[in-house]
Amino acid sequence: SSLLTAEEEILLNDFSRKVPRSTSILFHLNALFVSALPIWLFWRIQQLELNTYGIMFGIVTIVSTFLMSLAYKNVKYSLKHKIAQRRHAGVTAEVMQQVADASSEKKKTVKKEKDDRVLFKKTEVADLEATHFSIFYNNALFLFLTIILSFYILKNFSAGANYLGSSLTSACVVAFLSTGSN
Repeated sequence: SSLLTAEEEILLNDFSRKVPRSTSILFHLNALFVSALPIWLFWRIQQLELNTYGIMFGIVTIVSTFLMSLAYKNVKYSLKHKIAQRRHAGVTAEVMQQVADASSEKKKTVKKEKDDRVLFKKTEVADLEATHFSIFYNNALFLFLTIILSFYILKNFSAGANYLGSSLTSACVVAFLSTGSN
């Protein structure tokens, strides 16, 4: 078997669904936070006692956290390359300006090095933007669905069933919608 070059490794990682450890931690912490928000809603507004419903709160939060993390990853993957294509011209201009400023002081930069810098910067910008938008979009959708389900659709159910249904259904819908292609 042949070993991959560094450029091939970067290209494979760019098209991979695998996210870096730091991004995975960011996704899990955000998912935990947003998944736990309905606990406050049901504890303060619906008067569900923490000591009575604590186990249900914990299980639903863990399941919702997993589903939200999955949704973050899926949306980030689907958006990253679209964002990279849209930001190509701006990133290229910025990098070429930096290269021009640097090369006036030093020797001329070769075309391959310029292209590598543009590709690296474009990937970095797209990755960051896709990560942030994925978190924002999925959180907004989850919280919107939770509020609509709990206050309108499931309002006649008991408070415990309302929490269970609204939180899990919202997380499942968000995860399901993240798997679609745009």
